[in-house]
Amino acid sequence: MEILKISFWVLLGVIFYTYIGYGIVLYLMVLIKRLFTKKKVFNLSNTELPEVTLLIPAYNEKDYVAQKMKNTMGLNYPKEKLNVFWVTDGSDDGTNNLAEQYENVKCFHKNERKGKINAMNRVMPFVKTPISIFSDANTDLGKDSILHIVNCFADAKVGCVSGEKRIVNKDQDVAAGAGEGLYWKYESTLKKWDAELYSVVGAAGELFAIRTELYHPVEPDTILDDFIISLRVAKKGYTIQYNPEAYAIENASQNVEEELKRKVRISAGGIQSVVRLRGLLNIFKYGLLSFQFISHRVLRWTITPLCLILLMPVSGSLAFMEGLTTFDLYSSFFWFQVLGYAAALLGWLLENKSTRIKALFVPYYFFIMNLSVVLGFFRYINRNQSVNWDRAKRAVN
Repeated sequence: MEILKISFWVLLGVIFYTYIGYGIVLYLMVLIKRLFTKKKVFNLSNTELPEVTLLIPAYNEKDYVAQKMKNTMGLNYPKEKLNVFWVTDGSDDGTNNLAEQYENVKCFHKNERKGKINAMNRVMPFVKTPISIFSDANTDLGKDSILHIVNCFADAKVGCVSGEKRIVNKDQDVAAGAGEGLYWKYESTLKKWDAELYSVVGAAGELFAIRTELYHPVEPDTILDDFIISLRVAKKGYTIQYNPEAYAIENASQNVEEELKRKVRISAGGIQSVVRLRGLLNIFKYGLLSFQFISHRVLRWTITPLCLILLMPVSGSLAFMEGLTTFDLYSSFFWFQVLGYAAALLGWLLENKSTRIKALFVPYYFFIMNLSVVLGFFRYINRNQSVNWDRAKRAVN
């Protein structure tokens, strides 16, 4: 029984630290840092603003070209300093033809489809501006997003800047939208604190930027290109900063099935990334960056979902020994878990029902997140996750 008790507390400790404890520790560390340092704020004048390139990788995105270009042309950044590159490898729906119709736009197209990262590797040698900004075709950027990103680069220690991903919120939402929206609000808070302490652990692919000179070709089978690119910049001694005023807006996944498809791919890519960035596990070499990498990413993509799976039988065994109806410590916790899984089941039953009570979908989305890690692990070890990706269907406003 003692072994079961020790196992219970170790499993519970890992789970608590991963999802709640790290946030608490991170916030306390940030508060301490604020006592000794003051955050630098840069505001470059128009003459100081550098030339930038907005690079938009797209595969069969013809339905988004007009909206994306309307949004891009409305950005508050000197037009003569904003270069726009579309990369449309493999598109056969006319995406490239639509993009080429706009002035001051360069479209790089190849008929063969080899995946997003191959397209990016092919085009980056043509970027001659000091800053490269990456954005998805199906997202709208905030009007001042590029200004906010560029101001961050005024600090010479910054090598990468991540914008904020914002999910369109509706008063009534289905499970995918409610869960994804709440998740990204929590993630945004953690990223703000990560950046304030030292560095964000990975950039959001919807909108991020790097110093062009720091880009090096990435392995052609890379799944999470944004994550690998940004953290390899951090490995060079630069920081990844986070500016929520630079944001990209997109709709939530159409349904949980589409969200699960997206999450499984991300999870497979996450495990691949941990393997390729394993040098960052050396806390003696990378210090705070290693601490943040392990706490915010590695645990979520590796052992914590396993801990969740093991916690149920371990707590169930202890509850049975203690007496299931005694409602002492272990039996109470066992029934708390049962209640959590029942709430996830309720979320599944209400999956496509719009509701204002979005908290109902939190247990279900949490379950889907961790299920995706397990499925992503098997997909990774079986090597059947293609670098090519058909984007998840998004909800319509």
